[in-house]
Amino acid sequence: MKFSIVGMGRVGSAIAFAATMEPIVSELWLLNRSIEKAEGDAMDLTHASVLRNSNMTIQAGTVEDSAGSDVIVFTPSVSPTRADWKRSDLAIGNRGILEEWLPRLAELSPNAVLIMVTNPVDVMTYEAIRLTGFPPARVIGTGTLVDSIRYRSLLSAELKIHADDIRAYILGEHGDDQFAAYSVAMTGGEKFFPSEMTRRLFRETVNLGYEVYNRKGYTNYGIALATMTIVDSIVYDLRHTMPVSVLVDGFLGVSDVCLSLPAVIGREGVTRVLHPPLSEDEADSFRACAEKVRGTIDMMAGVR
Repeated sequence: MKFSIVGMGRVGSAIAFAATMEPIVSELWLLNRSIEKAEGDAMDLTHASVLRNSNMTIQAGTVEDSAGSDVIVFTPSVSPTRADWKRSDLAIGNRGILEEWLPRLAELSPNAVLIMVTNPVDVMTYEAIRLTGFPPARVIGTGTLVDSIRYRSLLSAELKIHADDIRAYILGEHGDDQFAAYSVAMTGGEKFFPSEMTRRLFRETVNLGYEVYNRKGYTNYGIALATMTIVDSIVYDLRHTMPVSVLVDGFLGVSDVCLSLPAVIGREGVTRVLHPPLSEDEADSFRACAEKVRGTIDMMAGVR
């Protein structure tokens, strides 16, 4: 299989490193506006791959070199311009980057599964569907997968239960209006009912991305491994269920917007979107997320 990563910033480079540590494809292509940066990463990762049991080739290239990709991960982004930035602040600038790259990428790899990492990821996933013309099942945003991982990590430390054994989702938007789906959270068949502990850990989860960013200037390791979890499920057709940003199909009266719901991921992309039985408050939160994301989409349309 052929795997292309677009954007060799902190996130793209971390995803490329994760792909080198777990070489599950035959070709890894690195694309970047500055070809020299991609070439440097390709050389460095090729040297590192000697220590892995792998015959995967790692190369830097142009958009044309990505032709025939099976999986494309898209990471480029403008930088925040103020200290108290929100992900939605990046929407206009990042839409321009999508318009520059995505139509040609889609033309050259018409059967690829596209994974969107660029923020605000729900808005960018929606724009990616529009710009590529791909079926919605083949455009997946990383969405709240990394938020859910953070939440499970906090729950694991608090409950003294391995994170893999905890089924807990953050759903809705990958942003400040996301919510914890308490009604479907459980471990060993035992449900987590809302409590001060679960609410406290959720409040911490919402801010964790910003906390990491404020301390080191970026986030890259968590999102890199979250992205590779999606790639892994595609390459091996594993049909894992994970909360990712998908085009909502009328669930709870919401449509024509991308938000995170539990989705089954396989070789063809999203093979099924699940509709968990949310509480009334959670359903209201989901609709509020839809309204917020739709507002950003409409705002961008107004300045197109």
